[in-house]
Amino acid sequence: MQILYPDIKPFDHQWLDVTPPHQLYLEQSGSLDGIPVLFLHGGPGGGSDPVHRRYFDPEKYRIIIFDQRGAGRSRPHANLDNNTTSALIEDIEQIRQHLNIDKWLIFGGSWGSTLALAYAQQHTERVLGLILRGIFLARQRDLDWLYQGGAANIYPDYWDDFIQPIPPAERGDMLSAYYRRLTGDDEIARMSAAKSWSIWEGRLATLQGSHKTIEHFSEPRLALSLARIETHYFINHCFLEPDQLIKNAAKLKNIPGIIVHGRYDMICPLENAWTLMKAWPQVELQIIREAGHAISEPAIIDALVLATKNMALRLEQEL
Repeated sequence: MQILYPDIKPFDHQWLDVTPPHQLYLEQSGSLDGIPVLFLHGGPGGGSDPVHRRYFDPEKYRIIIFDQRGAGRSRPHANLDNNTTSALIEDIEQIRQHLNIDKWLIFGGSWGSTLALAYAQQHTERVLGLILRGIFLARQRDLDWLYQGGAANIYPDYWDDFIQPIPPAERGDMLSAYYRRLTGDDEIARMSAAKSWSIWEGRLATLQGSHKTIEHFSEPRLALSLARIETHYFINHCFLEPDQLIKNAAKLKNIPGIIVHGRYDMICPLENAWTLMKAWPQVELQIIREAGHAISEPAIIDALVLATKNMALRLEQEL
């Protein structure tokens, strides 16, 4: 079984000014002469983590990681102004140009897979390949599954905790109800809603359940950015047209791709990846039998590290 590479530190980090008021945290690690790979974190609003560097061989890859608008170390924290999918795509292009990179590999999971697909469909000529995990197509059915009762059939106990902050009269639209509290002036209500929202996601992230994962999602700073930015994006349908990622999948036909998806993913059900594979038949879909959604699950780590090794071999032959 593949394991993560040893911990490494960035050889460069900086804050990049983009559309006001945003400054993006940006770092590079690995080999400056290696294959450029951009890591796109989930959420939106989840932020990056030092462990994300460890999915790539530092001798073969130039590992580029940034925190999207309002997330992680980017500033201002949890800010929703000028925070849209098209703005994030523009940020990715600005980073590419700023680092003087012609083409790069894109690696993204969950919301990061959504953003990776949207970017690749718009800037096909800049993408060497795609490694995607836990596909999220951002359709209304995907939002309804997670926030309007679908996953509740599997986790009724956790769902009961999730709906507690919302009065019964508002539970017909949980997304809007949470958004009102997360963008309201009542700081106590805002933080309570953020923690409840984030814990719901953390509880569903792993197949076996993980106290470490739930503690991570419970951290107040992460919970606030994750909850505020996710509800902002989700009430706006992630600023995408209906079925946009599937309708434009043919644009990816000349891009090598690997999808890693847990069979028991309760946040982004496997049907997301299956539907994408049907629209993009050139992609390799790996269904991971003993895994849910989280990037930290051992079987997911195994598949992703192997994917980065195999993609490096392929790209080294082509470059």
